[in-house]
Order: sequence, then structure tokens, then C-alpha cells
Amino acid sequence: MTSSGKLLLLFCFVAVFGQPIGCSGQTNKKTAAAQSTDGILTGAEQTNLYVPTLLGKRVGMIVNHTSVIGKTHLIDSLLALGVTIKTIFAPEHGFRGQATDGEKISDGRDPRTGVPIISLYGANRRPTQAQLDSLDVVIFDIQDVGTRFYTYISTMHYAMEACAEYKKPLLVLDRPNPNGRYVDGPILDRQYQSFVGMHPIPILHGLTVGELARMINGEKWLKPLKGTAELLCPLTVVPVKNYTHQMPYTLPVAPSPNLPNQQAILLYPTLCLFEGTIVSVGRGTDKQFQVIGGPGNPKFGSYQFTPMDKPGAMNPPQEGKLCYGMDLSGIDATNQGLTLKYLIDFYNKAVDKDKFFLATNYIDKLYGSNQLRLQLKVGMTEEAIRKTWEPGLGEYKTKRKKYLIYPD
Repeated sequence: MTSSGKLLLLFCFVAVFGQPIGCSGQTNKKTAAAQSTDGILTGAEQTNLYVPTLLGKRVGMIVNHTSVIGKTHLIDSLLALGVTIKTIFAPEHGFRGQATDGEKISDGRDPRTGVPIISLYGANRRPTQAQLDSLDVVIFDIQDVGTRFYTYISTMHYAMEACAEYKKPLLVLDRPNPNGRYVDGPILDRQYQSFVGMHPIPILHGLTVGELARMINGEKWLKPLKGTAELLCPLTVVPVKNYTHQMPYTLPVAPSPNLPNQQAILLYPTLCLFEGTIVSVGRGTDKQFQVIGGPGNPKFGSYQFTPMDKPGAMNPPQEGKLCYGMDLSGIDATNQGLTLKYLIDFYNKAVDKDKFFLATNYIDKLYGSNQLRLQLKVGMTEEAIRKTWEPGLGEYKTKRKKYLIYPD
């Protein structure tokens, strides 16, 4: 391939102020190994669109166990195609995706390839200048689940910030959003910004990571350098092929230890709010994010379970305590999206409502403000609470349209 041909492939998908430029007439050959379910091709699977631009470059990879082409890890695929990978950056749960929620990740080396691994969930959460100096380009390819509090998108934000500051191109290999058909929930109040909520977006944001990266750039959400007006990441997105937001998409790989299956992923937007309460969401059981229950209160429900210490769930909430509640593993969660009905029900049944929410007020970080605690205390219904999400949610929906790559 000529150098001009390589540049053409690169600029086919370059994002100029968040707007990708598509190439007309370009086709992709679908080999048996590269085909994904429902005819969808992830960005990573379309190697012909980006590998030519990587040859001869020193590449850093922000990846984990979900970064696969078929059953082969992206690292192995790119090395086999002659790409020089200098560094692997690991997010929460680690490169292999086996670490417990919130567990600090250490630096290391991939035993299979020998490539150094730098943790982005340990001493630092964004690549440093020293770590980027030896790289020509950084790739982000991690499967997201479409909720504001899932931390992989926070890792992407910090990577964008570092790449913007140190002028390193960031290539996002896009993947479908399994909850992409929904745009719902309160908009985060910037006063409650944290690693489980970095952007003024709803709980269900309705974007792929590629679309969100474009929004982060376009809305200028990257923290500017001192003395500068704005910070813009040199961003390129390789889109998913044959995908729309309305398409159901079952993830081929569990995205983290406590989202083991599609049912958990669909229930996650609703049940994660319980992590700011005394109620267990099944960490330390075999039905993570598919059951809810609290200790010592049979009013919560007839279903019983006891969280226990296990790989991927070390020291789970309510460890060793018999919890009463509900088993949601068998319900049809296909069209559930986000609902507050379970949270309101458990709050109303709590014996001591003053101790229902954790003393840390972690619920405020998950919800994006302190309003939910206050609303439940005065007995507001879900319908009334939803009305408070407007006009912020409506404004977000309008803003979101500017950054979409795929039809709704």
C-alpha cells in the first residue's frame, strides 16, 4: 500500500470536532473469523481500516479481556499482523478482567506476549507524559455497557485528556452499546463528579464509546491546560458496521466479574443504585446484579441468599449475612431500561430508613446528585421523580444527536 493509501484509510474516520468523515464505496470482506453476531462488525474486527496506519508506529493499547476479535485477543491479532505494541494500559478489573470491583491494579507484564502492563486503576488513572513519550499512537478498545457509572468510560476520558495534553493520536475502536436503545435518567450535577460519574449525561446515555468520545471533545469536557482556552483530543473513531442503537446486542464476553451475563447487564442500570444502600445486589453469589436483598428484614422479600467471599467479589457487601429480597434472574428485562420501582419498594420497607443509605452518601455519586435521597425521604413516586429529570434530559437528547454515528 502506498503512503497516500494509508493516509486515506486514516482520514476516512478521523473526527474533526466530533464529526467523523465517512468513505463512500469502501467495502469490508467478512471472513468467518471476523463475523460477529447479527452481522455486526466491531471496530476492532475491521482490521483493514486501521492496521495499515499502525505499521511502523509505536502503539499503546488501552484494553482488557473484552478486547477481542472473535475468540482472539486484539493484542495477539495485531502482533500477528506486524503491529509494534509497546505498552498495555489496564483499566479497573485489570487486563484480564478478574480483579474485584474497586481493587487497585498493579503494573506488570503480560506473560503471553511480554508487553509491559501499566495500571490505570492504581497509582494513576491517566497515562503520564513519561508513559506516552515512547508511543506514537494510543488505541482504546474496551466493551462498555452504556451507563454513566461504569468506569471504563472514565478511563477513556482520562486517556483523551492525556493524549490531548501530550499531542498523541487516540484511536477508538468502537463496540455496540447493549443498553444503547435507552436515553434515561437524571443528568449528573458537576458538584457530584467522580470516577463513577465524570460527565453531565444521564445514567443511560444512549451512546457507544466512540460517540461519547466525540461528545467529550465536542462539548469541551476535557480539563484545559493552565492558560489555554480548551483541550481537544486528536481523536479517530473506527465505527461499528451494520449497527443501530435499536439493535439488541448480546456481549460475547462478560465485561467485568460481576456482570456475568446479559441479564445482569440489562438489570445493571437499575440495580447499581442499590450499591449506595444496605441492600446487596448479589456480589459474592452466582447471581450478581440479578438479585437484591438486605439483611435481617424478611419484608424485603421471600428470596434468600448469603453473599460470600469469592474470586471477583472479595469482601462483598453484607458478606456472611442472610439477605431477604428478590430474585430477578428469571424476569424479562429486555425492555426494562431504568426503573426506580425496586429501590422505592425497598426503601419503603426498610425498618430504619435513616440507615438505608450508606453513611458515605455513595448513592449521590451514583445518582449524580443528592436529590434522590431527599425525594425518597418525602415520599415522591417514580413518576414525580422522573418529572424532575426534565428539562435536563430533554436538552441532553438534543445535544446527543450532534454526536451520533449510528441511527436510533
